[in-house]
Amino acid sequence: MSMETIETQVEQLADISRLTNPVATLLAKTDSRYLRDVRVSLKNVLESAHLSQKETALLAVAISANNRNHDMVEHFAGMAVLAGATEEEVAESMACASLLSANNVLYRFRHFTGKEKYQQLQAGIKMNIMARPVLGKQLFELISLAVSAVNGCEMCVNAHEHSVLELGYTEEQVWDAIRLSAVVTSFGKLRD
Repeated sequence: MSMETIETQVEQLADISRLTNPVATLLAKTDSRYLRDVRVSLKNVLESAHLSQKETALLAVAISANNRNHDMVEHFAGMAVLAGATEEEVAESMACASLLSANNVLYRFRHFTGKEKYQQLQAGIKMNIMARPVLGKQLFELISLAVSAVNGCEMCVNAHEHSVLELGYTEEQVWDAIRLSAVVTSFGKLRD
């Protein structure tokens, strides 16, 4: 995807936001410097030097789904398809966000309590999607890391960061995924 296409995508997201949200509408009316900053930040993270456009768009889909921002899910899903993602990959990125939300609650609880008993008890959460992901193990783990970072699960972040590095991603790719997650989450707050 070209830089011009990414700029168009960012403008379309901003337009959707202004049409559907009073917070973004107010910021736009006041010619807010923050709104300009968040647009530039969004453009910057969508132009990753270390991740493909497909990876970037699928990560944005997952983070938007995790944040329950349906307009952004739809927008980034369209970007993912333009970048070569299949419908199955888009759907799985959303499913990954859902599964990780459950895991993040469970593992944060275990971590917060620090009780050995909870470490021994079975979770009873089916995770077949993790065995043979349509996205491939590497990208599935990167999305898992990003969602876990947004959800604030230290144990999950550490485990998934270790996995993605073992699977071949670099620290620069991990950092770009986390930057993207931070900015997509921030942009989504303008829509609440």
